[in-house]
Parts: sequence; structure tokens; C-alpha cells
Amino acid sequence: MAKRVYLFTVLMSMSMLLLPLHVHCGKAASASSGCHGGGAGAAAAGGRRSCGNNTTGKQQQVEGVFVFGSSLVDNGNNNFLKGSGVVRADYLPYGVDFPLGPSGRFSNGRNVIDALGELLRLPGLVPPFADPATRGRAAALLRGVNFASGGSGILDNTGQGGVVSLRQQIVNFEAVTLPDLRAQMHRAVSATNGHRIKGQDSFQECYLSKCLFIVGTGGNDYLLNYFNPRNNGTESKPPLSEFTRSLITKLSDHLQRLYSLGARKFVLFSIQPNGCTPVVRAFLNVTGAACIEPVNDAVALFNSELRLLIDGAGARMPAARFTFIDSYRIIKDLLDHPAKHGVKETGRSCCEMSRGSSGVLCEKEGPICRDRTKYVFFDGLHPTDAVNARIARKGYGSSSPEHAYPINVKQLAML
Repeated sequence: MAKRVYLFTVLMSMSMLLLPLHVHCGKAASASSGCHGGGAGAAAAGGRRSCGNNTTGKQQQVEGVFVFGSSLVDNGNNNFLKGSGVVRADYLPYGVDFPLGPSGRFSNGRNVIDALGELLRLPGLVPPFADPATRGRAAALLRGVNFASGGSGILDNTGQGGVVSLRQQIVNFEAVTLPDLRAQMHRAVSATNGHRIKGQDSFQECYLSKCLFIVGTGGNDYLLNYFNPRNNGTESKPPLSEFTRSLITKLSDHLQRLYSLGARKFVLFSIQPNGCTPVVRAFLNVTGAACIEPVNDAVALFNSELRLLIDGAGARMPAARFTFIDSYRIIKDLLDHPAKHGVKETGRSCCEMSRGSSGVLCEKEGPICRDRTKYVFFDGLHPTDAVNARIARKGYGSSSPEHAYPINVKQLAML
């Protein structure tokens, strides 16, 4: 009985989410050849399909979000991976300030995806792809899926040992989640009125193009690959400019793949100032507040190339729209002007570091700082909840191109 009630509840919630989509797309499909709703008038207005009202609630600003990248945006996928090289954050003190406790997020509380989701008024947390329960939670699936894997990078050979590369994350979206989404939406619409959305175009125009595709990756390709001392002497290292160009080219290929699958709204995160992170500074025995500038210079080069990629994306992805969130500048401002922002500690991590993690992760059940809001970094690499929230706020609503370029996330969501 309880199972039937649960299934009924899920079905009804999906139906309520998708009823506006069915009304507008279904009628248009029977009256013409797709989801126009305006006939010749719509075509004359520019040939764009109009799906009428969003399937979102009155406050929710996007249909859903799909997240790809590394530990800065991973919300628990690595909890379900078993490779020897997989890093996890499924233990205290991670999650000490998070309502669910340790969840796999590499922070004391929210990561930047959680904070951004709150600003977008998503109805709940974005579920991790690797959690077996995700495929059974139909209503949650409709608000998006997080594919990110801590330790991964743009290149397949970054973070080997069981982590999920960016390429594989996109394969997972294409091979598993995309068919699931189509099936769930068709099932819900069919339950409301006995009809199905007509064709691939309606699914694309009325749902997928209204979702955000968020990508936060690249830092590990430098820290775990290019600058990794274990690689020195084992293979010739290309010049930094050549390596960076190869990363941008590969990332562009991945974005174009997502575009071919229906993605239209992209949010791209810069790499943070890795040269200022506790793990990098400790590795080179740096004291005081100094940063390792060669590492920051490499990151800055990548970030500038990423902005140029967005500027030139029109020829390859003409219908795509982008927001570039410059977390490098946002964090660097905190590091350079701590007093202005109420920050007291910029060089040390809030938690005691684990020796077994090479200074990246917190010691299990180890001591932590009392006031996490005064620290920039929670562990050796990852920001605190307060910093993640600041990055999200700036990316979502800032009018400065130094924070969000060429438009902010709120503007992107409204397109």
C-alpha cells in the first residue's frame, strides 16, 4: 500500500510539473508540426518555437541543472565509486554545517552548486548520478543530475584510479540520463491526458533548452597532471601554452558534444587561484600569505583562454548562450582584501589535514576551526560554505564582467 501511495505521489508531482508543457506542446503538435503555439505568426516572428509557460513552478527559474566537473562541484558521486584513486568526503568534519551531514561534498556545508541552486529556486538538491536511488526518483530527475567526480579533469589521464572523467560524465548523461528523462516526461504527459509529446524537437525546445549545463573543471589537469612532480622525468612536458591550448581544445569538444545533445545554456566556472591553496603552499613550504605565482599564472592563462572560447563559440554553437563565472577573481579578492570581507584566515585550512591525502583532505573526525565563516579554505583545496555562497551570489547576480561574463546566471536563466 505504501509503495502504491509513493508511486502515485511521484506520478502526480511529475504531472503537475509537466502539464503546462503538454498543453502547449501537445496542442501545437496536433495543429502544426511541432511546439509553435503561434502558427505562421510565430514563424514570422523569427522561426523560434514557443512552448508557452515553463514547466517550472512560479518561483523556479530554470527547468533543471546538469552538472559536470571535479570536486568543487561534486555532490556525492565519489561516494559510490570503488577505484583505488578515488577521493571521498563522506566523513566528518565534511558536512559539519550541512543539513544532511557528510554527503560527499568537499566542504563544511554547501558547495557552489547547492548555493546556486538556492538562488535559482530549485525545489531541492540536485541528485548525484552515481547514487543508485537517483534513477528511481523521477521527480528529482526532472530538476537535473550531477555527474561531477572529485579528482577528475578535462583530460582522460587526469585523476586516474577510478574517478569519472569529463568525457565519461557526458557519456553517462547521453546513454543513461537522457533516455530516462524522455521516458519520464512521456510517461507523465501520457498519464495526464493520454497523449505524448510529439517528437524529439518538442523535448528539446520545451525542456532541455531551458536547463542549465554547468561545467566546473580544469584545476586538476594542472595540479594532478602538468605540475605533478611524479610526472617529472617520466615523460616530456609540453610548454605551458601548448598544454593549456590542448585543454581548451578538448573542453571545446566536450561542450560541442553537449550542444549536439540539446544543451543551449552553459555556465562555465573558471579555475580558482590554486597557487594560493593551502595544499600547494604547504607542498612548497611557503609561509605567510604568499601565493605560488607560477601555478596562478597557469590558471590565469587557462581562464583567459576560456573567455576567448566563449567569445568565439557562436560559429560552432550558434544557439548556445554562456555565462562565465570568474571564481578566480572572486576568491582572489577575498585573499587580497580579507579585512574588507570579514575574513581572518586566508592561508591555512579550517580542518586538520590528513597526511595520507598529501595535504588535500581533512583528517577523519579531526579538529576544525570554530568559525568557518572567517576562513577561505575548509581543507587543502576546497572553499568553505561561506566562500561557495559568495561565488554563487556573484555569478548569479553581479553586473560586473569581472564576476560574470558576458551575462550573469540570472540573465541566462531568463533567456
